[in-house]
Amino acid sequence: MEIRPVNPWTWQDHYGFNQAIEVSGQQRTLICSGQTSVDAEGNPIHDGDMAAQIAQALDNLEAVLAKAGMTLKNVVRLNMYTTDMDACLGSFGVMAERLGSAGCKQATTLLGVAKLFAPSILVELEATAVA
Repeated sequence: MEIRPVNPWTWQDHYGFNQAIEVSGQQRTLICSGQTSVDAEGNPIHDGDMAAQIAQALDNLEAVLAKAGMTLKNVVRLNMYTTDMDACLGSFGVMAERLGSAGCKQATTLLGVAKLFAPSILVELEATAVA
């Protein structure tokens, strides 16, 4: 499998993502449902704590990836949805550290939304991974 970043500019490098990613020769594509800050029974956790919710959503995403024999390094697309853009951007270091240490430099979108599946959920991560 070959993954080739496509970046007509360099400004995105500061933020740790690519404008696009060309993937060729992959054997498998994993399209993940949105992952949030929930426990193993699906109960929301970390009410009001954006950084903890981002970390938990990443933990849950990694659990899904692991079940498919993949890691964060396999993620080529990551969409983030948040009900509080300021808090999300203020806690983005949690995301950047985890993705950076995993060698993940994905194409990404960050969207502000009015509401997620539960009132206490502040962020949701939706990923596509390839292997």
